[in-house]
Amino acid sequence: MKRLLLLFAFLGLMQQVNAQFNLGGGAQKVTITGRISAVIIDSATKQPVDYATVSLIRIKDNKSVNGGVTDAKGKVVLQNVSPEQYKLLIGFMGYKSKTIQVKTSQEKPDLNLGNIYLSGTESNLKEVAIVGKTPMVETKIDKLVYNAEQDVTTAGGNASDVMRKVPMVSVDIDGNPSLRGSSAVRVLINGKPSGTMSNSVADALKMIPAEEIKSVEVITSPSAKYDAEGAGGIINIITKKKTAQGINGNAAVSVGTRQNNGNFSLNAKQGRLGISSNFGGQYAIPQDTRVVLENDVYSKQSHIFQDGFTRAKRYGYNGSVGLDYDINGYNSLSTNIKYNNFTNGSNGSSDVTSTLLENAILKTTNYVRASDNNNSFKNIDWSADYRKTTKKEGEEFTVSGQASFGRNTAEFNTRLINPDGSPLAPTVIGDNTGKNNEYTLQTDYVYPFSKTMTLETGVKGILRNIKSKYESSEQDFDYKQDVGAAYGVLSFKLAKTLDVKGGLRAEYTDISGVSGSSLNFNNNYFNLFPSAIISKTLKGNSTLKLSYNRRMQRPSLSYLNPFLNRNDPENQQQGNPNLSPEISDIIELGYSTFIKGSVINASVFYRNTQDVIESLFIPEQKLTTYFNVGRNKSFGANVFATYNPLPKWTLMGNFSLNTYDLNNFQTNQRTGVYVNYSVFARSAISFKGGWNTELFGVYNASRRTFQGTSGPMAFYGGAFKKDIMKKKATVGINVLNVFSRDLHIHNENKGDDFRQNMNIYYPLRSFGVNFSYKFGKVTFTGPKKKKGINNDDLKQDEGAGGLGGGAGGTPKQ
Repeated sequence: MKRLLLLFAFLGLMQQVNAQFNLGGGAQKVTITGRISAVIIDSATKQPVDYATVSLIRIKDNKSVNGGVTDAKGKVVLQNVSPEQYKLLIGFMGYKSKTIQVKTSQEKPDLNLGNIYLSGTESNLKEVAIVGKTPMVETKIDKLVYNAEQDVTTAGGNASDVMRKVPMVSVDIDGNPSLRGSSAVRVLINGKPSGTMSNSVADALKMIPAEEIKSVEVITSPSAKYDAEGAGGIINIITKKKTAQGINGNAAVSVGTRQNNGNFSLNAKQGRLGISSNFGGQYAIPQDTRVVLENDVYSKQSHIFQDGFTRAKRYGYNGSVGLDYDINGYNSLSTNIKYNNFTNGSNGSSDVTSTLLENAILKTTNYVRASDNNNSFKNIDWSADYRKTTKKEGEEFTVSGQASFGRNTAEFNTRLINPDGSPLAPTVIGDNTGKNNEYTLQTDYVYPFSKTMTLETGVKGILRNIKSKYESSEQDFDYKQDVGAAYGVLSFKLAKTLDVKGGLRAEYTDISGVSGSSLNFNNNYFNLFPSAIISKTLKGNSTLKLSYNRRMQRPSLSYLNPFLNRNDPENQQQGNPNLSPEISDIIELGYSTFIKGSVINASVFYRNTQDVIESLFIPEQKLTTYFNVGRNKSFGANVFATYNPLPKWTLMGNFSLNTYDLNNFQTNQRTGVYVNYSVFARSAISFKGGWNTELFGVYNASRRTFQGTSGPMAFYGGAFKKDIMKKKATVGINVLNVFSRDLHIHNENKGDDFRQNMNIYYPLRSFGVNFSYKFGKVTFTGPKKKKGINNDDLKQDEGAGGLGGGAGGTPKQ
């Protein structure tokens, strides 16, 4: 009943907005608008001029009504142009400005001006032509943008590889991202969640080819318009939009000793209708990972030593089809459907020595533990969006819906074998089949009161239903979570150099569920989440920013699922459906400046998190599960910089540091202050003839937890790429950790009565060759800004999704 009331209230509010906004309807006469396109060319070199400024001036009142900048091909497209007479002003540093008179009509709303030539100034003609480029990193009032498309060496990689180069972001060996020391990060794709992400972020990122990524937005201080989820912040991956007229596409393949990927995209656009499609697949060559594990329980004088290996397997494929249609200059529709299917698992064996004191007698048992694991995940995401704008620049109304259907299976088979080959105990078999359905409906409205003041508001409803079936019906899990939200954000200028953005978000969460025949739970809570950002523009292209926001981190399925994974009887794993959400308050002070093309971005922050969720090992039960372990007060800092010693040589570095100081009020235990940090360095050089090269290195120091530490890790790599076939294709090679096969990771947990010690030797060294080819028309009209669903509201597991990982919890390839 609550679910229906939530949706009815939401739809009722949307209808009121619809009536006030006068959406659609035959009573409103819609003026057909069109577009003006042109290609700006250097008259001397006949090369395109990118980043040239184009302004559209209405002749009757000499008012600027539209504008834009040219892309890498020199092309610019001005959308939503009403029938009028205009002046087109074109300018760029080092060139003489140019003015062209144009006219559009109801009968011919679209106008293609073809090539427009700019002449250089006298000083420019004597020197090298100046060409502007989109910077690698951009700093905005509420986000930092890493323009991945400017990275010429991404061919053959995936989204995890791109993430490792993004300022403030760290990526562990599995591919799980963290932001400024916090793994409570929400990852979106084009502002929207994916059902694949809800199961395993690492797996989802590996399914996205690096060449499909346009940019990555890092939002450390999200405004109230974003879901309150994600205590560490939000990472939004923006993929490239193929909006060229005609048919175009891209084919890429990467073959290596570890990862093998293939991706094919095909896009078509005719007039106002655009269709895009993409298909990709990957296969990881199985390699052995050595795992050495020790468990000690002092009161029982128990000692267990395991030394063995697991051979991981991973393969999968995905596909998507999207449609965009501009009804007219003010109304547009879009829809997209995505399908993901991947499988991962492992098989292996460990030599086990168990020592236990019983009746004053020390008993030793030797045996072999052999195991097989198989996990699979299938997910379908369907979304639809309607967008309406008006003649008032910046005014926008959107309605978005999304449905996600996920299916998971997890199976394991464990055998304990005596040295003589006979069974030590009955075979342990487990299986879990899960369904994760999610439905979202939201509406957003943006109204600019003036050029310096804008209001954003909206409402949203999310219905989630999770069902897990087990071999034992006593563990069946049925979980429902409904979220209703409303927000308002006001942006304005207090002075010429002072920008303010403040807002408030309200969220109501209703949770109910049943686990087996004994555990029934019902929980609901209402929270307010304020946010505020003040940005001051200083002299010399510098910016100072102060922000505050409150965030929440609800546990996702992998944390809640009570499925008991008995793959390793000495180290069992299980979720906890009684978890409470984390609540964080974050204050941040940031500074950024641009000095002769170099970028420096520095920030300090304070984060106070209540009810921190972490995994704990319970020695009496030989079980690892999740708990709300206490409150963590964390201070941190981040410094990012780029420098160009030469025009085609870029140096980049990032240093992140944060403290960990957790206080458990139930046991009155406090860890004390520990420092976690990470370092990233990169050098990229471009040479004549289309040659590009890159070297990079990453070091993540030990990360403290309530019970112990996760060991440090370091990896490094390099890449070479060559443009061929008149820059329509590229070929390259990449290497990773060439001087050592394995990456050694040491993890340790300990308490008053136990110690758990794990050493993992993960095969990381790899060599790969990649090839990419673009075909068809490759000039772009520029993506039209769209709104959509972004359910950034669930805490993600740091591992494989909580439905049964590999033996001993080893990383996946």
